[in-house]
Amino acid sequence: MKITSAEFVISNSDPKKCPNEPLPEYAFIGRSNVGKSSLINMLTNNKNLAKTSGRPGKTQLINHFKINHNWFLVDLPGYGYAKVSKSVKATFQKFITEYFEKRENLTCAFVLVDIRHEAQKIDLEFINYLGTIEVPFCIIFTKADKIGRVKAQEAVAAYRKTLLANNWEEMPQHFITSSEDKTGKDEVLNFIGQVNDDIFKNNSF
Repeated sequence: MKITSAEFVISNSDPKKCPNEPLPEYAFIGRSNVGKSSLINMLTNNKNLAKTSGRPGKTQLINHFKINHNWFLVDLPGYGYAKVSKSVKATFQKFITEYFEKRENLTCAFVLVDIRHEAQKIDLEFINYLGTIEVPFCIIFTKADKIGRVKAQEAVAAYRKTLLANNWEEMPQHFITSSEDKTGKDEVLNFIGQVNDDIFKNNSF
């Protein structure tokens, strides 16, 4: 799949105010500073679509972008902020969980993980949470250019081992990506395209 159009639609902190259109949604989420905005910009061929920043926690709302006029890319606030108050973090957690538990249009979540680090407790907790509420998800390993192909494969193998040790029967669908050299771009977009084809063929929306 190729992205030919990407337009910002709305930002809000209330899942009830998300777009009222019968289109599939793909949500991107991860720890702060995992490279989410850079990945979104790479996937959409628009370096200014999602705001990037060296300061963790730049995304603080649910951001909807309509892609190719037939699906939504949803940019969600990160979890594990380093520099926000407890009350603000509680607000984020509330509308993030409401989105994942009540948003009927949500088709798949992409959990972003920095491939340079071993499995983090907060990532594992979030992955387990999605499994518990039965939300389909994939893992996107980011920043693969920082460590090279061989070490990237080793990192994924280590992650798989950790998940299997945490009661997962198999490694979830996953992608190795780099916003710098566009590694994984086609794989992620083709996955979304295939899911969308199945949805529209079966009139699921």
